[in-house]
Amino acid sequence: MQLNDLRPAEGSRKNRKRIGRGNSSGHGTTAGRGTKGQLSRSGGGKGAGFEGGQQPLAMRLPKLPGFRNPNRVEYAPVNVARLQEVFEDGDTVDAESLVAKGIIKRTYVPVKVLGDGELTKKLTVRVDKVSASAKTKIEAAGGKVEPAC
Repeated sequence: MQLNDLRPAEGSRKNRKRIGRGNSSGHGTTAGRGTKGQLSRSGGGKGAGFEGGQQPLAMRLPKLPGFRNPNRVEYAPVNVARLQEVFEDGDTVDAESLVAKGIIKRTYVPVKVLGDGELTKKLTVRVDKVSASAKTKIEAAGGKVEPAC
């Protein structure tokens, strides 16, 4: 036996159905689509999301997920541990000094000081918001919290 003698098993391979190639093929004239109706036409049939006239799922669902509050204020968070690292004893912490030290990027973004970490330096904090834990840590270290101008 040689490689050129190899053949697939009898009946394992079938010729593909050639549609619309004359009546003698058995699939001529209507090409297996039937006589009339939506599916017999070119481009006929419904789209992928069609649900029989019912409102499709893609149109029933909301366009965007969730609720976007237009009045939400996004604060730039700064922890007291970061203030401990960067500022000296007796310094004033405000938006301008935070930008100058590279902690935040812009002065017009509201800043909130959070209470993560320890603080031993006496600082005057003048920012938009201060968390309750941060306020107790700042005041325990001898500093004070003032409202932003």
